[in-house]
Amino acid sequence: MLRGLATVSFWAADLAAAKSWYTELLGVEPYFERSGYAEFRLGDYQHELGLIDSRYAPTGSGAGPGGAVVYWHVDDVSATLGRLLSLGAKEYQPPTDRGAGFVTAAVTDPFENVLGIMRNPHYLDVLGTRRDQQDVRQP
Repeated sequence: MLRGLATVSFWAADLAAAKSWYTELLGVEPYFERSGYAEFRLGDYQHELGLIDSRYAPTGSGAGPGGAVVYWHVDDVSATLGRLLSLGAKEYQPPTDRGAGFVTAAVTDPFENVLGIMRNPHYLDVLGTRRDQQDVRQP
């Protein structure tokens, strides 16, 4: 039923500032933009991170961090956390060793969205399997 992450959307009262901040963090410009919306493609599977002008937020949406945390796989949690903090993010969850090679942390970006980061051995296993399958199919 759920086939994969399609788009994670973050609200921002100042969309231009959010777009600039994420462009600096990610090192790429949005690949798609419309009035009130900018979208980046990220990582090995080109998942989408959308920034939406908060005036389009559903009625009753709370201000500030809350709700679910989406964790993006990173190779080095400490280094990525350091980079996020250097760009003005605030620590939301300190680095936490979850055992068996899993480490998580989270920040709030300058626009009050929660951004999770994680070292996830299962992600690397799936990525390795997909690469092995691609190598077998190529002549």
